[in-house]
Amino acid sequence: MKGSGNSVRSRCGGGRGSRAAEEMAKSLLTSSLSVRTKLLQTGVSLYNTSHGFHEEEVKKILAQYPGGTIDLQKKEDGIGILTLNNPNKLNAFSGVMMLQLLERVTELENWTEGKGLIVHGAKNTFCSGSDLNAVKALSTPENGVALSMFMQNTLTRFMRLPLISVALIQGWAMGGGAEFTTACDFRLMTVDSVIRFVHKDMGIVPSWGGASRLVEITGSRQALKVLSGALKLDSTKALAIGLADEVLQTSDEAKALEEAQEWLQQFVNGPPEVIRGLKKSVCSGRELYLEEALQNERDVLGTLWGGPANLEAIAKKGKHTK
Repeated sequence: MKGSGNSVRSRCGGGRGSRAAEEMAKSLLTSSLSVRTKLLQTGVSLYNTSHGFHEEEVKKILAQYPGGTIDLQKKEDGIGILTLNNPNKLNAFSGVMMLQLLERVTELENWTEGKGLIVHGAKNTFCSGSDLNAVKALSTPENGVALSMFMQNTLTRFMRLPLISVALIQGWAMGGGAEFTTACDFRLMTVDSVIRFVHKDMGIVPSWGGASRLVEITGSRQALKVLSGALKLDSTKALAIGLADEVLQTSDEAKALEEAQEWLQQFVNGPPEVIRGLKKSVCSGRELYLEEALQNERDVLGTLWGGPANLEAIAKKGKHTK
């Protein structure tokens, strides 16, 4: 009986311990969910000093490597044009361009009239990655990780913009340029354009979030082939594996930009608050657990239900089966 009593007490104690463990797990899960939800808010950085990331120090280093610009045009129709402009180096990212990209992302986060965004490179080339002068100067592992965290933060905030984004790929998108295309919602290629993740040949792996996003776009098997083979993906191959959404008929820089705007228009035709709400809902569905994604949908709906666009659509009594 003594053994039995000990067994009962042990079981009871185990029950209390189990309940405590469950409560702790729930608390940790709630905390984790809260953090994940907050990260989707506009203007929130992915990393901070608790991660060993010191943004201001990284900015001082990057400012030492000038060259090129990141230009932004915000049009009245709600479509923005973001241009990677360093044609003498195939639009490679200098340190200053990396800083400017973060500035442009911050500007776009605050563009409440915006609905869509097209990213392209000057002079018929998308982007050849990082400027090798900066790469050579930042050759220590510590600098490499700091740069990785800076660009992961920037491109994650870019990806979470409440704008429907399109990468217009002309010429080459290599290395970091290939990674940037994966931060866009869609990718349009011209017939003679090429995407290539050259990281393996450089003795590294993608570090701007490109590998993770590529897996989401193409699936893990195709992503592994693309990365381990450092494959040259022309428009036909990219379309076949789902990396490209469409191939444009022209390779002329100006005409391709016009085609890209016409293509994007079908997705951004409507009130800004509705288009932005849809993008926010998709972001939460992609990044949050189901319960929080559903909550986010309700929150977004609460800002639109009974609003001007909703009431106008109801008043029109339009048929949606046309």
